[in-house]
Amino acid sequence: MIEFVLGESDLVDVRFAVSPLNELTLSLRVLKDPAKYPLHLPWVRGIRDVDAEVLLALSTPRGWTPDFLSPRSLTPFTRIEDEFAALHEIPVRTLRRHYRALFGDVPPVLRDRGRVLDALEHYWHAALAPRWDRMRAVLEADIAHRGRDMAQHGLAAMFSGISDRITFSAPVVQVRIAGARPRRVEAAGQGLTLVPSVFARRTAVPVDPGAPPLLIYAARGAGTVWERGRGRGPAALAGVLGQVRADLLAELEQPRSSTDIARLTGVTTSAVNQHLRALRDAGLLASQRHGRSVVYARTELGDALVSHSVERGSDAATPSFART
Repeated sequence: MIEFVLGESDLVDVRFAVSPLNELTLSLRVLKDPAKYPLHLPWVRGIRDVDAEVLLALSTPRGWTPDFLSPRSLTPFTRIEDEFAALHEIPVRTLRRHYRALFGDVPPVLRDRGRVLDALEHYWHAALAPRWDRMRAVLEADIAHRGRDMAQHGLAAMFSGISDRITFSAPVVQVRIAGARPRRVEAAGQGLTLVPSVFARRTAVPVDPGAPPLLIYAARGAGTVWERGRGRGPAALAGVLGQVRADLLAELEQPRSSTDIARLTGVTTSAVNQHLRALRDAGLLASQRHGRSVVYARTELGDALVSHSVERGSDAATPSFART
């Protein structure tokens, strides 16, 4: 059991962050054992021309990685360029300490610092950068959802919504991670950083027990990252709202940014924004701004309208003689 003990100042300093480098690091688990990550197989198949020897050596058979690859970001708007720059500033002795903490020694293939950093940067540009906008949209939508949970229902409900492996009884956050050594970490004014991930299956914490409190967890809607094609709204709903708005409302089963919706549906961003604002003004959507993105989610009224339209459509399609 991992325990984070939050002081009075820490309880109001539970923050969310997005870290491109954390996503890169967690994606190494998928490369290591793709069979455990069937949702990501379409992405893995497209990866070409990377230094697989280095990338695969950076994680254990359980998927654990050195702590320097999972920095504690403090904002949802972290840039990969800044994280790579920080990697280059880490002393070699620190890298070796992190390797030894995880592997017991420094693996021979990881002793060339330049090769490791080059492999990571090339891998980012080849495998993740082309898809990062889509991934970030899912992560920001998750943060918006957790923020609403925290504001409306409190910290305990928000934590339990993240995972059944996490419980919160003030002032302690408990995280069950199989195989991890039990430890109790006093936040001591450092707060607690929560990082959603497209690639995390459950939860993860730093290997170093002295590291600042950090909890990585699986983001909602991660399975939508590699989706292609366009969903169709129920015909009954299209008859009232029009097909485009019905389609958009149907797509928002999971929160998404307007940019992500435009990319998925093939409708221009400006047109999508007009339709989304109209649906929001009608009470069918709620919106929240995150930096340059606006994330939209269906309200209870929007959920009910889509659900009712689907049910009505199913009834209409059933021949009268087949009913009981």
